[in-house]
Amino acid sequence: MKYLLPGLFLCIVCTVNAQVLRKRTVKLMGSRFDISIVANDSLSAERYIDTVIGEVTRIEYLISDWKPETQISQVNSNAGIRPVKVDKEVFDLAKRAIHFSEITNGAFDISFAAMDRIWKFDGSMTEMPSPEAVKKSVEKVGYKNIILDSINSTIFLKLPGMKIGFGALGEGYAADKCREMMIVKGIKAGIVNGSGDMSTWGKQPNGKDWNIGITNPFHNDKLFAVVPLREGSVTTSGSYEKFVVFDGRRYSHIINPSTGYPVTGLSSVTVFGPGTETANGFSTSLMVLGKDKGLALLQQYPDYSCIMITDDGQVITSKNLKLRKKLRL
Repeated sequence: MKYLLPGLFLCIVCTVNAQVLRKRTVKLMGSRFDISIVANDSLSAERYIDTVIGEVTRIEYLISDWKPETQISQVNSNAGIRPVKVDKEVFDLAKRAIHFSEITNGAFDISFAAMDRIWKFDGSMTEMPSPEAVKKSVEKVGYKNIILDSINSTIFLKLPGMKIGFGALGEGYAADKCREMMIVKGIKAGIVNGSGDMSTWGKQPNGKDWNIGITNPFHNDKLFAVVPLREGSVTTSGSYEKFVVFDGRRYSHIINPSTGYPVTGLSSVTVFGPGTETANGFSTSLMVLGKDKGLALLQQYPDYSCIMITDDGQVITSKNLKLRKKLRL
């Protein structure tokens, strides 16, 4: 079985060695989740899929920044006013996110949620925004203005109008939590894919590794690589679906939170490693940092490896990525 990342999965049910694979696609956290579970029978597999959906929903109602009743929405509505007490789970996720901001010097920043949406990637933009407009768009962005109080488990946003949002990092966190939960319950194999943030464990019922297909960023209907994955995570960040071109230069929908300008130079970054949350943080950060700084950062974390594709079609891999053959578009 091949799984496309990101993109549609091949829906299949198979029975081998008294194991069945069941898959369901649902909308959670405002995104598409594809959940695959290998179990002894179809009824059990479907019940465990329900359990996964319940866990993602629980997390969504903790960290969503667009549901008004969540703790993160309460943090945002009290920006510049007062600290808000949150569950330890939410506090720890925020703490890890800020650590990512620190190690990437702001290339990753959960306060991007306050950014003015001055860039349009729906075909309506005819010219670059003015430098003044770009500068103003990130006035409320800045992870150093997020104050965490570990004693009282509170989050305080110093600037009125500031917002935080976990975005795909939250989807990666949810995928990791669901994998942990299923392993504890004795489920030996499955995949939880939150909008391209994929957490895998075990093998297919036929004993083979999961095959993860990576999309060619210049031909979205084609794969440029299929990578076997037994247990671990893989995430992809890319500009190939949403971008604008001005004066022959390609500008991604991924915005540098420090500058307010779209990133250039890389069309996609795929990161492999043990954790989906961390892999997502790296894939987003590497898009912003670019090839050289991104590779230098990832070298400090040998459990994680990457494939980068530049805007001019070069395929670059980190030194620790183990592949059976050299990749080329």
